[in-house]
Amino acid sequence: MVLSQEEQEFIKRKHEATLKVRQEFLKQSSNPYRHATGEGGTVFDAGLARFQAMRVSNYEHFKPTGKSFRTGLFAVVLPIALYAWALKAERDGREKKYRTGQVAYKDRQFKFI
Repeated sequence: MVLSQEEQEFIKRKHEATLKVRQEFLKQSSNPYRHATGEGGTVFDAGLARFQAMRVSNYEHFKPTGKSFRTGLFAVVLPIALYAWALKAERDGREKKYRTGQVAYKDRQFKFI
């Protein structure tokens, strides 16, 4: 794959910007006198702060869509409903066998005696 001159220059500028930011971070994070400035021992990262603020306020900006409805339906409601139906069907079948005498009392799983 051959890149054009513009693309090569763009990649080079992006790489240089990344190196510049990396060097600045390393300079700030390895400064042994950072506590004297009153900033503490951590470097403020604006991108990380935006990300954390977005995660905290995600519910405030939630807009229900068809996709979110389907996701909730198939991931939460449908499995619970299917499991409840399976439990009820199994218990009703077992109860029917007990009431019609197909299972002797001594062979039942749960007995009072």
